[in-house]
Amino acid sequence: MVEKVYKKSKENIKKFRALLNRPLTLTEKILAGHLEEEFLNKNLDETTNYVFLKPDRVALQDVTGQMVMLQFMQAGLNSVTLPTTVHCDHLIQARTEGESDTKLAIYENNEVYKFLETSSSKYGAGFWNPGAGIIHQVVLENYAFPGGLMIGTDSHTPNAGGLGMIAVGVGGVDAAETMAGMPWELLYPKRIGVFLKGKMNGWTAPKDVILYVAGKLSVSGGTNSIIEYFGPGATSISCTGKATITNMGAEIGATCSIFPYDKRMETYLKSTNREDIAELANQYAELLQADPEIENNPEQYFDKVIEIDLSTLEPHVVGPHTPDLARPISRLSDDVEDNNYIDDISVALIGSCTNSSYEDMSRSSSVAKQAQLHGIKAKIPLLITPGSEQIRSTIERDGQIETLKSIGATVLANACGPCIGQWQRPELKEGQKNSIVTSFNRNFPGRNDGKRNTMNFIASPEIVTALALGGSLSFNPLEDFLETHDGKKIKLSPPLIAPEVPEKGFVIAENVYVPPSENPEEVEVMIDPNSDRLQKLEPFKSWNGNDFTELSLMLKAKGKCTTDHISPAGPWLRLRGHLDKLSDNLLLGAVNAFSNDVGKAKNMLTDKIENCAVEVHNTFNESHLYILNSPTAGSSKSSKYTHEKQFHVSPFIGREGNYEFEFELTATYLKINITLFHNNQPIISTRYLGELIPLTRKNLFLNIRQLIFTVLLTESRILKQAYKLHFRKKLPLFNKPIPLAMTKIALSRGFISKLKIPFV
Repeated sequence: MVEKVYKKSKENIKKFRALLNRPLTLTEKILAGHLEEEFLNKNLDETTNYVFLKPDRVALQDVTGQMVMLQFMQAGLNSVTLPTTVHCDHLIQARTEGESDTKLAIYENNEVYKFLETSSSKYGAGFWNPGAGIIHQVVLENYAFPGGLMIGTDSHTPNAGGLGMIAVGVGGVDAAETMAGMPWELLYPKRIGVFLKGKMNGWTAPKDVILYVAGKLSVSGGTNSIIEYFGPGATSISCTGKATITNMGAEIGATCSIFPYDKRMETYLKSTNREDIAELANQYAELLQADPEIENNPEQYFDKVIEIDLSTLEPHVVGPHTPDLARPISRLSDDVEDNNYIDDISVALIGSCTNSSYEDMSRSSSVAKQAQLHGIKAKIPLLITPGSEQIRSTIERDGQIETLKSIGATVLANACGPCIGQWQRPELKEGQKNSIVTSFNRNFPGRNDGKRNTMNFIASPEIVTALALGGSLSFNPLEDFLETHDGKKIKLSPPLIAPEVPEKGFVIAENVYVPPSENPEEVEVMIDPNSDRLQKLEPFKSWNGNDFTELSLMLKAKGKCTTDHISPAGPWLRLRGHLDKLSDNLLLGAVNAFSNDVGKAKNMLTDKIENCAVEVHNTFNESHLYILNSPTAGSSKSSKYTHEKQFHVSPFIGREGNYEFEFELTATYLKINITLFHNNQPIISTRYLGELIPLTRKNLFLNIRQLIFTVLLTESRILKQAYKLHFRKKLPLFNKPIPLAMTKIALSRGFISKLKIPFV
């Protein structure tokens, strides 16, 4: 397949070069190699152009991939039209440690995993099991190749740019259409060049390159642009180091980022058992690098050029709450004091798709080894997230994990976990301010632990490891000293130069991949019609050609509005396969310009800001979402909300009246009171009281066991009570009314008599 791509690219580039009659950047070469024929005859720089491209492969993760597979099933095809893989990495929550967290995730998400596995098997896609690793690391290890074009349903798909591939994060519709054989549509990007000279030394790492660039360009500075790194300094960075840089191009809004093919990429390809691709890349090297004239006069061929001297680049730290708030670590302590940041670090985290390479873990281990020799342990929890099972098993074999554990580290699952809000922190009190440091890629409010008061700072893995030993943001490992148990002061040395690939080779992970079925017609894709996780899609009615008009504006996003603000991660990730429920998450992280509140919409009928949502279910497999108004007067410990009853729940109670919802959350319990009033008189009241207990295996088992009996007991009690109310006390029944929204539509259109609502 790769050789076919190179041959086609060579033909297309020749045509494109003849049209432009000038040297070409690497970006232009790869795009030209994948353009539909009609666009090879256009000067795409002259005006704003949308182009059609033919990607080489598609990658899906388990959250966004659900909707993609549901959409693809609507295409009516028997198989995907290009190589596609599905990776189970987002739904594994970080609770205690890797093995138990993965097992629990498989139990909790079994329905989703089975759907993804069977749909992949039936429609010709490869399936990577939970625990196999994070999508971007697995793709880098197995599928990425220089000069290729890939799209993926995750914003950090550009990670593959570290191996010379244009890899772009896209929405589910783009992926589904491409899998169905349609071309991929892209606004032809601008080009930003980053010229690298010199060579990194000391504490400086590839991470610091992108942190510096983020500070220069801001979170939107790369919008509709491909960032192309080049220059003599580029060849000094390992393939996985390059991937760290391209991964975080998403943080500055870039379409993607890319490095030219070099010996470092060749080394990585051969180390991951892809010698044949390395040989092809060497044969077609001129297609995988910019023309020589580009480097000599980059301003002529790029829309913007940034120059970085790697020899003088300091280690950087960005944050909190945004990846473009950058400064050298030498200035961090002053920023902490000037901005009243919480100096004491609560947790330090390294790894993830961005920084869990063999080189990264070796350099972090080098820092930990120094502390180990002096009997110094991390002052705070240090959590490690391996990017893949291949990485985890390799650094376990070679001792990096053991060294990091010796200073108190805990190894989490090979999954996204704390990077995307899949991180349980029961030790935090409600509203508690705290600081964390990570080597991850994104740090918007609520991103890591769902707590908007968590101040999250990003640095390289080796700097984060050092900060875990120091315990505070103001600790500068380049200048400050650590104290041993006997009072001796020591200063950490820069981490040793680490091998970019293991000398003994990578450990090949087993039982992590399921290929497509050889008999797809025998595979059945099951979707429970009553599932609250998956919802089979039905085609929309044909568009009548008319746009909606005079729509009310309920929310206008203010300030930064990224994917994290549009559809926050965390607990909502479990609903990404259910369109109705997923829609309730829309813009919950955005700041409303009408009120400066987060995730609150303006009711244009009442001119009030609405916030809290309550979902009510009845015994007819129906549900209704109440958006609650601002709280009424209540105690300082609780919040009260009122709402007109709009949903039929019980056959013994009509739909008239008003609900009063009261919520009370303390450090030890959650209490919910719901009272139905009619004519200002209470009709019925119910209460829920839940104790907040630590999430342990024992408590989880006891809770599950209790839940089974509780459901059975409650159901029998409901039936018994219903029998008494109707047959003994002769309580009248209320017919199930027409849903309120349907009633309004019917009355307005004059066909109320045509609606048939069964008696329940």
